[in-house]
Amino acid sequence: MDAATSKRHIRGHVDQELEDLRAALDAVDSKLVDALVERRDLVKQVARFKVGHGRGIRDPQREQELLEKLVARGEAAGLDSHFVTRIFREIIDHSVRLQQEYFSTSGDPNGKPRRTIVVAFQGGEGAYSHLAATRHFGARDAKVLYEGFPSFKSMLEAVKNGMADYAVLPIENSIAGSINENYDLLAKMDLHLVGEEMQRVEHCLIGVAEVPLTKIRRIFSHPVALAQCGAFLATLTNCHAEAFSDTALSVRRVKDEQDLSQAAIASEEAARVYGLPVLARGIADQKDNFTRMVMVAKERAVYDAALHCKTSLILSTKHEEGALLKVLQTLANHGLNLTKLESRPQPDSPFEYVFYVDFEGNTSTPETQAALEELRACTSFLRVLGSYPARRPS
Repeated sequence: MDAATSKRHIRGHVDQELEDLRAALDAVDSKLVDALVERRDLVKQVARFKVGHGRGIRDPQREQELLEKLVARGEAAGLDSHFVTRIFREIIDHSVRLQQEYFSTSGDPNGKPRRTIVVAFQGGEGAYSHLAATRHFGARDAKVLYEGFPSFKSMLEAVKNGMADYAVLPIENSIAGSINENYDLLAKMDLHLVGEEMQRVEHCLIGVAEVPLTKIRRIFSHPVALAQCGAFLATLTNCHAEAFSDTALSVRRVKDEQDLSQAAIASEEAARVYGLPVLARGIADQKDNFTRMVMVAKERAVYDAALHCKTSLILSTKHEEGALLKVLQTLANHGLNLTKLESRPQPDSPFEYVFYVDFEGNTSTPETQAALEELRACTSFLRVLGSYPARRPS
């Protein structure tokens, strides 16, 4: 056997060994998927039990004990505790969403597959709104189509006109604050809030190819994303930041133009969608960055009284002393915790204001219903935007 043949023989043996290992990994991955399916079916059984016996969904103490037990088991086997925690937080979160579907009287109580639903979001695939949409509707027992729109207004109009079933609307960021234009859109359109997500925002710098950061001359992204990465951008010399309509679409522009000196700031998922490399991760000035997004629908949703919900209102107070205090006192008297109070100028009425109010309460409960009746008596205008399952940053 000559040297060339010997090398081919050795290479063939190594390649076969690698293929065998990959096949073993594939088998393990298949078992993981099968286990997730089995877990999902058990979660549905738990949900049916809770609905039938009037039990609540979340048990924080049990969730914490479960995580601690799983982390300890993982550590004993040599797994990183943060890795195990992150995986099982996602699994538990998905389980909660499955159970919430069963607690919604607007859903199918028998858990039968429903028709295809269309979810609208602003921007392109991989945008943070798109990520929030896939998290929120991923537990639905139905086929879901996600459709990007050029603006928040066109997205909401699609829901109003029946072109889409739901829309994902960002209304507040933990760093930048309220997104006022979207609050104004909610006030103008007769739509309902049926859910919310707390989407973690993790900005990355994405380029055409792996090039040194010193070679980057232009960076595109949404203005808010650029503002949130100011410290990182300041470290780049001879580089110009340019505002664009959307984070994910800025990645698509960079890919289309194929200019090695250009980059975009967006999610890592956007880089995966467009097949581009991530040049830098974690580039935001503050690491804990969340955007609160609400799910908007044409019809209101009603959730079981056992489900912990948040209720959102738009209201105007009467022109009398202590009017706003009466609103706040009414909520307090009924044990409803206020989570947001925002004032906005009332359209076409100079120096008059409407208030956006969020509180912890479910309109299916007698306490919340009684509070709303009292609020109607002490306000000049009151509209319930929606009552929906509350989310926590994770």
